[in-house]
Amino acid sequence: MNTEELSACLTFIREAERLKNVHRSAYTSTGKQESTAEHTWRLCLLGMVFESDFSGIDFGKLLKICVVHDLGEAISGDIPAVEQVNVPNKSALERADLVTLLSHLPEPIHAQFLALWDEYENAASPEARLVKGLDKIETIIQHNQGKNPPDFDYSFNLTYGQKQMGAHPLFEQIRTMIDADTAQRHRESSSGGARDA
Repeated sequence: MNTEELSACLTFIREAERLKNVHRSAYTSTGKQESTAEHTWRLCLLGMVFESDFSGIDFGKLLKICVVHDLGEAISGDIPAVEQVNVPNKSALERADLVTLLSHLPEPIHAQFLALWDEYENAASPEARLVKGLDKIETIIQHNQGKNPPDFDYSFNLTYGQKQMGAHPLFEQIRTMIDADTAQRHRESSSGGARDA
């Protein structure tokens, strides 16, 4: 890599740091609003924990998709899942932001990252479909684990991401467990009960 390409890559890395400051609608167990970068980190970790269950896939590709799946949010931020119905062009907006962010990178890297994002967005491979399911699972786990505001809508979790659960039999097992957690949190929040997460 020549000096100009190296400099361009470092510019991209500096710009991507913005993802650390993009907040999601979820909260951590201490009550801090979660960043998209934190979500992405735990999504990768979730994939690694269950790697042995995902036979016949390119695990390196799966992790790459995890890393780039929300990268475009570094520009305009996250649109919470409950609000996405009000933004029908969310995918196009996020892709345009990703193209802007990737513009610093040398063309081969730019093309690779964009292709991985497109693959994820279109669920165009087994790896992408697994990441979509894991993404929903991680989000629900965080909702259940977080120290959320009193008006947090736990019932949303019970329908969120259902269609992605068919990507792997393991997801259905996990979903049963986290749905039980959701139901418990919903009961506690409805009755005004406090819980230290």
